Amino acid sequence: MLTTRLSEFRKEIKSYLDKVTQSFETLIINCGKDTGLVIISLEEYNSLKSTQHELSSRINQKRLDESIEALKSGKKLLKKLVNSLN
Repeated sequence: MLTTRLSEFRKEIKSYLDKVTQSFETLIINCGKDTGLVIISLEEYNSLKSTQHELSSRINQKRLDESIEALKSGKKLLKKLVNSLN
């Protein structure tokens, strides 16, 4: 995680943005007393939104937890895919 002040960010904006996008760094910009900004890459943002969706309901949470436990215990579940175009 990177931190900087707004004035420093202005001077080195390209350098900071390159670090965020190329190294998946999170950048926190202090803008004054108790205020600030967080900058993350689009890839990181999309990952967070995907996780938020997966955990958005109890049913999704339960399915995910069950899948993780099955994976840890070595259980495998094979399903035949049905072609619905026929």
